Amino acid sequence: MSTPTEKASARHHVVIVGSGFGGLFAAQRLKKADVDVTIIARTTQHLFQPMLYQVATGIVSEGEIAPATRIVLRKQRNARVLLGDVNKLDLKNKIVTSKLLERITETPYDSLIIAAGADQSYFGNDHFAEYAPGMKTIDHALELRGRILGAFEQAELSNDPAERDKLLTFVVIGAGPTGVELAGQIAEMANKTLKGSFRNIDPTQAKVILLDAAPAVLPPFGEKLGKKAAARLEKLGVDIQLNAMVVDLDYDGMVVKEKDGSTRRIESQCKVWSAGVQASPLGKQLSEQSGVELDRAGRVKVLPDLSIPDNPNVFVVGDMMAVDGVPGVAQGAIQGGRYAADAIKAELTGGQTPDQRKPFSYFDKGSMATVSRFSAVMQVPIPGTKKKFETEGYFAWLGWLALHLVYLVGFRNRLNTIVNWFFAFSTRGRAQLAITEQQVYARTALGHLSELAKKSEIEIEADIDAEQEAARTAAAEKESEAS
Repeated sequence: MSTPTEKASARHHVVIVGSGFGGLFAAQRLKKADVDVTIIARTTQHLFQPMLYQVATGIVSEGEIAPATRIVLRKQRNARVLLGDVNKLDLKNKIVTSKLLERITETPYDSLIIAAGADQSYFGNDHFAEYAPGMKTIDHALELRGRILGAFEQAELSNDPAERDKLLTFVVIGAGPTGVELAGQIAEMANKTLKGSFRNIDPTQAKVILLDAAPAVLPPFGEKLGKKAAARLEKLGVDIQLNAMVVDLDYDGMVVKEKDGSTRRIESQCKVWSAGVQASPLGKQLSEQSGVELDRAGRVKVLPDLSIPDNPNVFVVGDMMAVDGVPGVAQGAIQGGRYAADAIKAELTGGQTPDQRKPFSYFDKGSMATVSRFSAVMQVPIPGTKKKFETEGYFAWLGWLALHLVYLVGFRNRLNTIVNWFFAFSTRGRAQLAITEQQVYARTALGHLSELAKKSEIEIEADIDAEQEAARTAAAEKESEAS
């Protein structure tokens, strides 16, 4: 066991779990505070998740939306970054335990900010993940890029019309913002970027299906904008199928259940899952130790100051927190992270006690989703009223570009992104279309290796138990003979 993170000074130690929007912005907010900050994350980068679909469809590279966290924070002298998967929280002893390969690290804390995010939810059908990856990590995006482009490559080699149709049918499950954005970009890639690049197939004949159990596209945006987005997708050739629930899924396709209870099968090799989220399992540990409630998605029902019962210096922010009126978007995580950091600073510098904290208040800056090039939907609350300004089309698309540029980390990343956007949206070209076999198969291969390792551990334990039982039996026999 390694414990290199013991407190080196008497300063207040703030530990942050996760390097997403909530974690990173909380750390930066503490830059000038008289505290030591430690970020523990299972990845080395700060991921700008809203643009993952552009990595999957070859518009931008992964490096432009995922700068290294320790590089981002290298000038913040009171902050350090540890790589590791946090697997245990000890609220009583104020210790966070993380694991990297076989190295176990225990990190003590005075204040804890948990921003571990959320993973894809398959609603109890976790085996679906093998055939339909989600859109939550860089690995997911690169795998999907390999699957999408690989399907075209396989179709080029096939002379079987049925197999070719299956290969050129792309199904996106989930009609929320991620699903809409991804379906639109796959359609544009097939109709524009890849047009004329093959000799045995016509990429423009590819079929893109957007499927959801809900009755509408983009439900959070309301009926008007949802219909506008649906109309734009249909113009691109996307087949929208609503009130359709996936009940089974395999390598070659899926079974869909209709609203009337009937079922049908869709043959498709390339499938994407964007239908739901499940909060980090750390929430369950918090519930067991503090009694805090969890919602259906495993999110923590925090107190008004984003802390948990009987632990005023343990904050939960981002996709892990369940707060009425706060959506699971970047702005919610950013504002939550900053609020937690300010609460810690106020207690240290102003003597503010936890019961004097003002409740967390979310400022809704609006929601946006792109549909295709030159087309997006935007919804912005009108201050002082309950109304919202809604628009769609070109100006909403420009607003989406501007907002996402602002929140990209690093000048060079912003510049590279602008260049890539210029060529992708003004021409048919996309600069990031390289794929490898490892991108497609690495995730499932690692999963199989993990299963084999678990089986090996069980077999080893069984062998040890058998040897111990044999030794006890032999000892008992000797004792019986001696008597």
